[in-house]
Amino acid sequence: MTNEFSDQFLLEAERHSVWGAVQLEALMDFLPRAPWSADLSMCSYQQGEVQLRVGLLGTFDMEQGSWLWGWANPGFAGSEVVSLSAAVARYGQAHRIPEFTASEVDLSGFDDPRRAAEMLAFAGMGVANAPGYIGQPAGPGTQVYFLPDDAKVPSARLDPVALPRVLMTGVSLIGHSPKQAVMGYFEHHEVPQRVEGDRLLADLPNGNVVVVSFDSMDRIGNIQIMATS
Repeated sequence: MTNEFSDQFLLEAERHSVWGAVQLEALMDFLPRAPWSADLSMCSYQQGEVQLRVGLLGTFDMEQGSWLWGWANPGFAGSEVVSLSAAVARYGQAHRIPEFTASEVDLSGFDDPRRAAEMLAFAGMGVANAPGYIGQPAGPGTQVYFLPDDAKVPSARLDPVALPRVLMTGVSLIGHSPKQAVMGYFEHHEVPQRVEGDRLLADLPNGNVVVVSFDSMDRIGNIQIMATS
């Protein structure tokens, strides 16, 4: 039994933390507050009037405190609905991230197993480059997690005006490596970036340069957006 995630997993989760947080907001704004249903044989998810193509990422047993990846679910193993989950496992094998390669992850030793399950879903979303994840109750004590695989879901764009707030909010979610989180955000948006000492500089699409300074403990010390002309 473990009570913490591996360093490899936390660094990977950080890489997706900033853009993933903003993207989850976009997905939640897009989905109506309405009853849901799913037909996993058709990779279909319905919430109110919105119908999406989805994949099964995993399920969380709240009583046992255990997470089961979709690719390892005996009812769906090898089927199309777990193809995104299987891609997460392949990524885990290639990058030696044990949480992605174990068919079942024991979370019962964590202080908050439910939050740990959300972390697995969040990181899986990031690795699959999915536009968010959807968690829903699927019976007493069970939570099921889906990954949207549908162009109808809006993509959160980089907003230079909101950038300082977005970065500060995103790096606070995990707190393992703020620098990794910031770099991952710019990488996701294909923004050229470079490291100069304790500063990270990124060339924004509008021509300005954002300068993020870090202190000796890898925390953000300052964020400046500088005009180039």
